Amino acid sequence: MALIKKPVTGMKDILPQEMQIRDYVMQVIKDNYRKFGFTPIETPAVENIENLTNKQGGENEKLIFKILKRGEKLNLETAKEELDLVDGGLRYDLTVPLARFYANNQSQLPSPFKALQIGSVWRADRPQKGRFRQFVQCDIDILGEASNLAEIELIIATATTLTKLGFRGFKVRINDRQILKAMAEHSGFQKEDFDTVFIILDKMDKIGMEGVSKELLASGFSDTQVQTYVDLFAALETAENSLDYLWTALQTVLNQEVYQGLKEIIASVLSTVEGGFEVLFDPTLVRGMSYYTGTIFEIEMPEFGSSVAGGGRYDEMIGKFTGTPTPACGFSVGFERIVTILLDQNYQIPDAGKKIAFLVDKKLSTQELCKVIAQAQTDRANGTQVLVARMNKNKKFQKEQLTTEGYTEFQEFYSEPLK
Repeated sequence: MALIKKPVTGMKDILPQEMQIRDYVMQVIKDNYRKFGFTPIETPAVENIENLTNKQGGENEKLIFKILKRGEKLNLETAKEELDLVDGGLRYDLTVPLARFYANNQSQLPSPFKALQIGSVWRADRPQKGRFRQFVQCDIDILGEASNLAEIELIIATATTLTKLGFRGFKVRINDRQILKAMAEHSGFQKEDFDTVFIILDKMDKIGMEGVSKELLASGFSDTQVQTYVDLFAALETAENSLDYLWTALQTVLNQEVYQGLKEIIASVLSTVEGGFEVLFDPTLVRGMSYYTGTIFEIEMPEFGSSVAGGGRYDEMIGKFTGTPTPACGFSVGFERIVTILLDQNYQIPDAGKKIAFLVDKKLSTQELCKVIAQAQTDRANGTQVLVARMNKNKKFQKEQLTTEGYTEFQEFYSEPLK
């Protein structure tokens, strides 16, 4: 059987030029989040299948890479259902592993606990630009903080990080699951139908309000319910302040704390950070994960045409492990999408430092080679990145390749002629 050179579908090899940008972006993210008091942690790539399929991950639970049992535990003859064959899976995000981590280690952690977690996740999704089956997520989460200070800190930390990478003009969109529910209740939808309504509303950016209306009707909802819902969104488009308008319209079904909390989050972020981006209330924002219980948010970039970061409050997830309710809120940066944008922009790493290539002729004597290596060591000690390599026959092509890796200076070393 012939071996296959290409990676598995949806995975990719990362070449040196991209790896340099990835390393730089990773370092900026880590450094900035640490300044906000977030502490790095790490969780295993493999999670128990029960944790991954607990009906909190939405559509992602259909995309799990599942792992067969091993050895004597794997019995194909007696297996009657999937769980008889599977006991683990690759994590599809970092939130479920974090909840398990916190439940398992809570006694050793401060409260509130500010976690920074960066790692690969896997989803058996259809690959497309900026979306792979294996990709890196960068998450910050605050566990044990019930107030909206958690949301404020998360948004400011993430927006500040993106501005440090040179991004401007992006939008931080914010909503609350309680507002989504209040709008649905106001329109006459039953609570058991809310998830169906939200799944359809989540398609708004692709099919528009008319498409949402048609799908709601096709799902069996009444003309009165759908029309009330549509009219509410239409009124928001012309309202001077959509959040204030909603509070006026939904006072009988919406908790005032939700309304005031969102206003405070938006005002606090705008007053703290020096421009460069917008913060706006978006009543159409849904977010697909069913584990969200309150505030939800996304960051949308014009360069990408969709969200590059998202998150929200998930106060019920940790309690499923511990039996005790624990407030939790997180924000995840789509690392691959950020890197894709920077590569498309031919991004140059600022202050990358000097990179020199020492090209050594193969005729150098041992004594001469030792002098070159000693010089390289001296330059490295002074902060210069030095590559020592044998000189290729096609020296011009060799230099062109090294230039793409950021080498700006070349020194050639030849054997000195005998006297």
